[in-house]
Amino acid sequence: MRRLVSRHKEAQPPSEVPRNLRPWQIRERCFNGRRRGLDPVEIRAFLHRVADELAVAQTALVAVQEENVRIKNALRAWQSTKSASHRPR
Repeated sequence: MRRLVSRHKEAQPPSEVPRNLRPWQIRERCFNGRRRGLDPVEIRAFLHRVADELAVAQTALVAVQEENVRIKNALRAWQSTKSASHRPR
């Protein structure tokens, strides 16, 4: 099995801390060519597969975060209702 390893690192100024990796960044990533390098078609196919999986994961994460907010809001509303009904009169 061949491993895809990149020793190429992009230079980034210290002020530019990498943020979340986006699928388009993976799809558009280029590597330096070598005489006995890896098959560029195979690399491109792999990067597209990784980008597709990342897009699915990021979409699922957003859905989970939205559900989490909805549940927290419902819990707060329920707790407010319960605490209001238990106050002494």
